[in-house]
Amino acid sequence: MERRIDRIYRFVLENANVTTKDVADSLDIQRTNASKDLNLLVKEGRLSKSEGRPVRYFVSSQSLNTSFDTNTAPVKSTSVVSPEKKILKQNSNNVFTQIIGSTGSMRNAVEQAKAAILYPPRGLNCLITGPTGSGKTFFAHAMFRFAQTEGVVEADRELVVFNCADYANNPELLMSHLFGYEKGAFTGADTEKDGLIQQADGGMLFLDEIHRLPPEGQEMIFYFMDHGTYSRLGETGKNRFANVRIVGATTEDPHSALLDTFVRRIPINIQMPAFSSRPAAEQLDLVRVMVAMEANRIQRKITLTEDVVKALLGSVSYGNVGQLKSNVQLICARGFMNHMMNEEIHITLNDLTEGIKAGLVQLSADRIKSTDISPYLEPEMVVTPNEIDELIKTDTYELPYNLYDIIGDKAALLKTEGLDQETINHFISTDINVHLKSFYKDHGFTFDTETRLTEFVDKHVIEVSNKIAVLVSERLRTHFQQNFIYAMSLHISSFLKKIHVGETRETNANIREMAKDYPTEFSAAQEIRRMVEKEFQVKIPESEDYYLTVLLVSLREDQSSGKIGVVVAAHGNSTASSMAQVVRELLDVTNIIAVDMPLDMHPRVAYEKIREAVTQIDEGSGVLIMVDMGSLATFNEEIQKETGIEVCTLDMVTTPLLIEAARKSSVLGSGVNELYESLQGFRGYGQIVEKEEPQEKQAILAICASGEGTAQRLKEIIERPLQQRNLKHIEVLTLAVTDIKTKVPLFKQEFKILATTGIVDPKVGAPYIPMEKFINQNADQVLDELLLENDLAEQEEVMLDENKARELCIKFMEESFTFINPNKLIEPLWRLAKTVIKNDGDSADYALMVNFVMHMAGTLERGILKQPLKVDEKAKQLYQNVTDNIAMNRGLNELESQLRITIPTSERYYIYQLLKNNDEINA
Repeated sequence: MERRIDRIYRFVLENANVTTKDVADSLDIQRTNASKDLNLLVKEGRLSKSEGRPVRYFVSSQSLNTSFDTNTAPVKSTSVVSPEKKILKQNSNNVFTQIIGSTGSMRNAVEQAKAAILYPPRGLNCLITGPTGSGKTFFAHAMFRFAQTEGVVEADRELVVFNCADYANNPELLMSHLFGYEKGAFTGADTEKDGLIQQADGGMLFLDEIHRLPPEGQEMIFYFMDHGTYSRLGETGKNRFANVRIVGATTEDPHSALLDTFVRRIPINIQMPAFSSRPAAEQLDLVRVMVAMEANRIQRKITLTEDVVKALLGSVSYGNVGQLKSNVQLICARGFMNHMMNEEIHITLNDLTEGIKAGLVQLSADRIKSTDISPYLEPEMVVTPNEIDELIKTDTYELPYNLYDIIGDKAALLKTEGLDQETINHFISTDINVHLKSFYKDHGFTFDTETRLTEFVDKHVIEVSNKIAVLVSERLRTHFQQNFIYAMSLHISSFLKKIHVGETRETNANIREMAKDYPTEFSAAQEIRRMVEKEFQVKIPESEDYYLTVLLVSLREDQSSGKIGVVVAAHGNSTASSMAQVVRELLDVTNIIAVDMPLDMHPRVAYEKIREAVTQIDEGSGVLIMVDMGSLATFNEEIQKETGIEVCTLDMVTTPLLIEAARKSSVLGSGVNELYESLQGFRGYGQIVEKEEPQEKQAILAICASGEGTAQRLKEIIERPLQQRNLKHIEVLTLAVTDIKTKVPLFKQEFKILATTGIVDPKVGAPYIPMEKFINQNADQVLDELLLENDLAEQEEVMLDENKARELCIKFMEESFTFINPNKLIEPLWRLAKTVIKNDGDSADYALMVNFVMHMAGTLERGILKQPLKVDEKAKQLYQNVTDNIAMNRGLNELESQLRITIPTSERYYIYQLLKNNDEINA
């Protein structure tokens, strides 16, 4: 029977950084016994424990005699001081020595990884968790290399990588990709195929973004974990075997994003630290490694001034090591561009973008971090080529091209064109931004520290807030919180929005009295107000001086008074947590707590969770509860009565509203009731709107035989991107071909006609966009060409042949109709189109045939619904007297007989008009 102390050791091995309570509760043993055994394990050197409260225990390395203590005074890092010193120890027997922090902040992760790889007989499955850009993929590759060096995995094997997000919404495709499929398992499965599990047999499978696995996918994986057997798609019985170590990675909380049954089968959870939580020496070594990579590429010495290094460290927010790398790549590329002809690349503040420069202010505002980093800084960081002999080869944030070759080639080309250096640099700067932004966008972030903030606040406001940060640092000579720019940007944006919509506010008496106690801050606030007035050309009431004063006082780092607590509660597995995460990243606040409520959670359980959160977050100033549904507001009185805490509840919570609540809850002198009232009138941050003339009403005409059917479908296709861009001044109007002459003049009186589309070109002096362009291409792209005033006639046309034309028809019918079967109707309708339309094999002829088939599909759908188009009696009589519709009627009669349907006279009238009007307009 396993001893209690061994059970405890195994629990700590599998769950890093645990407390005595964690051990006692999880293993169901007395707390005193748990504490006794834990301390005995520390004494034996098998475990280490952290400083501070609560004490946390983790597995120690046998090769280390003392635990890493982040509170120990820092020692000057030789790797930073001496440019000739190799940054990473190269040890072929232990690949983890290549990871910065392997004996520091990453030590516990390394020990867990080693245990997962070496645990007999076949190792342990594990999960790597951590924020975006913290190095999860890099660490998984390090684990695989370690397994190879230890002989656990053969040297010729490759790590098999699968991104679960690629097939998150298609469990069947997911299964076929992971487990393979048999011939004939589905349409198109002409041969049998091995899956990734088979490829990884004897090796390791890395499941990135594992939280995107649907429940069915998780069940497939954990069955394989349990039994080691699986079946291909199309097979019966689990009769295939594979020996695969599974490593997953996620940015989410595993217990809320994954099935409990799945999480239980992954015994080791390796937590990657955020960049901000890593020691100062490691942060600087990471900068040095990133710069050394760039030095290797261009084979030149790179020198960074102290301020540049500070700006880089301060510019890292939610993107962690990945964001640091993107910022280093950006400044090195700009430095290379500016000093291309020099043997050494000397990078100064002038080579930085405004976004990275703002990092210098951010670092200065963080007094603790500035103090920690100061002993390691040198006037210059000098990095020579080949400082790093070797790194783990796979890097998620490695550019798939040589950016420096692109810069050099572009510069040479532009120089031959006779451009001056300033113009060349302007063009290349744009290229650098485009290349890096497009690449890093695919990895969840861009290189601007303000990326998240720009989702809520106008960029001009952020620029002004950076200027204010410099001003108050000079005037007040005090340390401000790291979130100063965020808080100031949101405050300015909020009151500018109020001014724009004509709202004013009376100064609260408490705020006014408090401001009098801070004359220096009040003077700075007046200067800030005048600066904002000048920048945005608005008149700001002097009462705003008091609120700005209180904001300045509240943002000082030495505030110790209790903040108003904020509890956000929303239905869904992670809705509230996601909103709270955005707010914490922007404002670096600690007075907010999230309560996620799955849809099947009992209301009583929800109440208990919210009440517990209120008790936990209260600092003596009351708690604001923000909920997504009004029904939760009924908890308000009961919680206040039960806890004695002053509580207000606000419903219909949104992320901007939560940001405003978190910002205002930190302001001194405000109570929970005042906060509640101020948020009721919150109008959002919005974008700064310049005064401009009312926009001219514009229209796009969609034309079909009846003005309904196909035209209505085109209207839907075009309106979607218009609504997404908030282009409310552009309308899509539908029109029948028979009404072109009478209605277009009326439309022109009210609208500027931007373009026309549909079954014919009405020749109204506006670009005509063939209908098939909207259907076959992205409507966004077509509208871009139109709204940018490109010459649409010069754009590449959709050249149709018969196969493409038929495919277009099928696609249109699948997307537009409910009851007809496109695959069965395409043959008779296409045959009818050939009968009534003369075709010389020209693309324009096929376009007309497409239009005709689309119209006929609408005719058949309306027939099934018994909702045929109507026509007035006079038009009907005129049509019955025409004589050039014999071929058309013969074809329609054959279609009626074949499909056993009836096409009424009114529908025949519109079919005739489609064919006749096209002949007249093209004549």
